[in-house]
Amino acid sequence: MQKTQLNVGLLGFGTIGTGVVQAFQKNAEVIRQRSGVELRLTRIADLDITTDRGVNLAEGVLTSDADAVLTDPDIDIVIELIGGYKPALQFILKAIENGKHIVTANKALMAVHGQEIIEAANRANVDVLFEAAVGGGIPVISSIKENLCANRFSTVLGILNGTCNFILTKMTNEGSDFAPVLAEAQQLGYAEADPTFDIEGVDTAHKIALLSAICFGTRIDFNQVYTEGITKVTAVDIDFAKQMGYKIKLLAIGKQCEGAVEVRVHPTMIPQSYQLAEVDGVFNAVRLSGDFLGPAMLYGSGAGMAATASAVMGDVMSIARNICSGATSRTPIMGYCPDEIVDLPLRPMSEIISHYYLRFTTVDRTGVLAQLSTILGQHDISIQSMIQPESHASDSVPIVLMTHAAKEADITSALQEIDQLEIVQEPTCLIRVEHDLD
Repeated sequence: MQKTQLNVGLLGFGTIGTGVVQAFQKNAEVIRQRSGVELRLTRIADLDITTDRGVNLAEGVLTSDADAVLTDPDIDIVIELIGGYKPALQFILKAIENGKHIVTANKALMAVHGQEIIEAANRANVDVLFEAAVGGGIPVISSIKENLCANRFSTVLGILNGTCNFILTKMTNEGSDFAPVLAEAQQLGYAEADPTFDIEGVDTAHKIALLSAICFGTRIDFNQVYTEGITKVTAVDIDFAKQMGYKIKLLAIGKQCEGAVEVRVHPTMIPQSYQLAEVDGVFNAVRLSGDFLGPAMLYGSGAGMAATASAVMGDVMSIARNICSGATSRTPIMGYCPDEIVDLPLRPMSEIISHYYLRFTTVDRTGVLAQLSTILGQHDISIQSMIQPESHASDSVPIVLMTHAAKEADITSALQEIDQLEIVQEPTCLIRVEHDLD
């Protein structure tokens, strides 16, 4: 007999949890109409059960005991919105042991401990969905796993952190330096009091690790993902980028080529004419390239209570449909059947090929450019274009070069040699450039 009601438990009653409760209450009828079953939020567990979240709950729904959600035999689906690694991992595994389907927005947990969770879910024949872990309300994971699943993907690129994108947009539009814009982002609530995970690129790295695994059918060791944040991006470099026709974005990059994958996060120059360059403020975007699809971009709100709650509820409703149709585990958790996932080597940064923006700070002396060019040439690095502004200081001058495609190892070796020269007054600024997108 088809069920007419499914019960849902929620772990974590913070901002996103509050949004999920609002969705349950405000859109109960449309949820029933679209999923074919009544979904009831029967238990909510959180350490703080006294703060007013602005939503009305029936007596007995709110509890500080997580086991009241994890072990309740009447609960079919558990939503995890605690965040972090502990105790979220233990809670999810316990819920799976008790036959619960899982919906989570926890990108850090899925990027680092996803394999353990997936193996447990496969053994228990339950679903684990995590659309809200990447891109907030943008339906990128379900698009890759469902609508676009006939494609072989060659690249997945993303602007995946609203905090960083807001900061870089303000720096670009106003010519501001990093520190005051970060302070403004904190005042506006776009950045946490401790913004380290955002501005150092860790949050973005979690997301591109998941997207790359889903796109390429492989396991990604998060600890091997090259991660560089935006703290060293300066207004000077943003201005030079403008002059050369580029914008600087914190770009998440996943590529599959020649039996290996690249997964990396770093500030990147992209041409101003590209759609990704036009993604500003706190918005996110993901650009996919598939062999049949070609290039396509998904764009929208990458964070926030309502957008993230929207993605969470989409997963809940998807699982509800599966349960009602007897099609649990219809779609593989990572997009590929478990026995079809292969271990592809992760190409080290030293082996990647890119174009490079290099800004040297040198003494204002004849012959400096010739010295720099000679060393670059000795390392198989050719110059594509150059900017050398007139010097307004008596002791130093910037020299800005854009290289042709070069190997990272060669660039690193050349800069190690160049930065030891007595004519060079500061460490060379390096920003990678992406403009040969397929």
